[in-house]
Amino acid sequence: MKNNSVLVYGSVAYDSIETPFDKAEYILGGSASYAALAVSFFAPANIVAIVGSDFKEDDIRRLSARGVGLEGLEIKDGKQTFFWRGKYHHNFNKRDTLETRLGIMENYEPKIPQSLCNSPYVLLANSSPESQLKVLDAIKNPKFVVLDTMNLWIEIAQKELKDLIKRVDLLILNDSEAQELAGENNTIVCGDILREMGAKSVIIKKGEHGAMLFHESGFFTIASYPVRKLVDPTGAGDSFAGALIGHIAKEDKTDFESIKRAMLAATATASITVESFSCLKLEEEGIEEIKKRENFIREISRI
Repeated sequence: MKNNSVLVYGSVAYDSIETPFDKAEYILGGSASYAALAVSFFAPANIVAIVGSDFKEDDIRRLSARGVGLEGLEIKDGKQTFFWRGKYHHNFNKRDTLETRLGIMENYEPKIPQSLCNSPYVLLANSSPESQLKVLDAIKNPKFVVLDTMNLWIEIAQKELKDLIKRVDLLILNDSEAQELAGENNTIVCGDILREMGAKSVIIKKGEHGAMLFHESGFFTIASYPVRKLVDPTGAGDSFAGALIGHIAKEDKTDFESIKRAMLAATATASITVESFSCLKLEEEGIEEIKKRENFIREISRI
């Protein structure tokens, strides 16, 4: 029987978010939550993460309802789940972190259940490079590994991040992160530099302007889906990464053309995520809406 499961390592958290138009308190967040839910529309997903005793049963049921495997979700009594509070500016391209409580994430050592050590597909969602390396070391001969990161790790753990980049098949980051890591303002040149660092392929996201793929077989760019009601951009990048590796796992192919098709699914999935707080719209809409948006992106990209 074919094993196309995806191990998702990252954070499961609670967020409190304020935008210029609305706000939401203590909602399900974290890189692993968004990513695993996105994976689940295409392939079996398994989370490796840790939460505290305050983590709600309803949120466990939300993940389980999408078939997300929780064997690797550790629940620690007497500790608080990781918490982040943020505020977005009017253009949504900039946000301020108002509060961060590491809680259970402080000094967390990820534990990989034996049953997940043979996972063929691995998504190292946003987390510290040191912990991402430990997870990768525990996986036996993965077929395809995707790495997501952020400015914080580029600034405080760049050596560990660069060591990790050499071991992954696909690096995903946004344009500002790519420029900071590559030390270059031209985003196209950034893609080339990041591949020279050792990543087999690189995707640079440009928000509402789409995403670019740098691969040994060529260059590819995809348009974004035109979202007209942006509610909360939190988790969009995690959903993109999750849907991308989920689609690759579904096809069980990792070549240039397969990654391009996966980018289409990823772009459509991320566009749904931003239309609600937390993962609510993504959970409500499902694969039918994802396919509809894929077809729309194909149409607007056709000449």
